[in-house]
Amino acid sequence: MSDVMIQTTDLHRSYRIGRKSIEVLHGIDLQIHRGEKVFLCGPSGAGKTTLLYTLAGLEHPEKGSVHIDGTDIYALGRRAQASFRNQRIGYVFQNYHLLPELTALENVAVPGAISGKDSTELALKALARVGLADRTDHLPAELSGGEQQRVAIARAIVNEPKVLFADEPTGNLDSRNSAEIMGILLDLASEHGVTLVVVTHDQNLAKIGDRTLIIKDGAIHEPMERRYPTAGSMESQ
Repeated sequence: MSDVMIQTTDLHRSYRIGRKSIEVLHGIDLQIHRGEKVFLCGPSGAGKTTLLYTLAGLEHPEKGSVHIDGTDIYALGRRAQASFRNQRIGYVFQNYHLLPELTALENVAVPGAISGKDSTELALKALARVGLADRTDHLPAELSGGEQQRVAIARAIVNEPKVLFADEPTGNLDSRNSAEIMGILLDLASEHGVTLVVVTHDQNLAKIGDRTLIIKDGAIHEPMERRYPTAGSMESQ
């Protein structure tokens, strides 16, 4: 089994503004290793979120490929791609994206319902893993920002994905809650061998990962130091 979990080849992504086309990703080649915790940093507008969305199968590139665990996700049909995302990928958004009319438990159970299974027990387990076993019946409006993000993390991990993407997961939180949320994400990744990819504007925060990638002008600039997980550390996960 290859130790490469995510691989991109010549990845291009652009947007049209009126008659003008603006290329956001310029031929990105990238490898992220199995169990690695990678932080994507860069100035506003550099393409961090666009790259994350494209890696996660949420935005189709104009050119290039994205392989996750050996599968070329954009070669899949629409239904197969949706199923792959549901079963193999978790995503945590900055603004939580919880359904306001559903309880915490019901929100977390949504990915299971999409795949046609009763995931109540898995949802209870996921909420317990993020420290919210006592908040299952609360609506999002009854939860703090930090608690809502914990629910969002529980929802992202309920199907036990192999890859977890997080887009500025602490962007709307104070420093205490930010530290707690990052601790939860890192612990979950380490305990279950999940590959974690996080977008953040905070380069100091990014230093706690295995590797930091700087995105600037649609290209990746990698610091000289690389902290890939060792085989022993990955086996212990």
